[in-house]
Amino acid sequence: MILVDAGPLVAIMDADDEHHEECLAVLHKTRGRLASVLPALTEAMYHLGDSPEAQDSLLKMIDEGTLSLLPLDAKDLGRVRELMRQYLDLPMDFADAALIRVAEREGVGTIFTLDRRDFSVYRLNGRTRPKLIP
Repeated sequence: MILVDAGPLVAIMDADDEHHEECLAVLHKTRGRLASVLPALTEAMYHLGDSPEAQDSLLKMIDEGTLSLLPLDAKDLGRVRELMRQYLDLPMDFADAALIRVAEREGVGTIFTLDRRDFSVYRLNGRTRPKLIP
């Protein structure tokens, strides 16, 4: 499984995005299951707000099973808070913390993100750097 951050979701849907071709290439060659979390989807939908067609296409990815949404519930929020406090100097936003938390919980080591600055600092379970793609 590969967890997907908001940036690639926006880039895939927006042909004018500077990372569009790169992210599409990753999408087409990826063999693993793609998944994300609701906070990252919300962030992507916000950034695609000027294009209802792009928003619809993103939701269609979920409907068709190309992208799965993994649950984030009240039991995860303690760890999310802990992560946001730990990386306060960046600062870590809620979507990033949710992705890291779910990666830890599900044992996922690969994250599809354009935010290398922050994700290269984050550690899974305080020890392991996630593999970042592209």
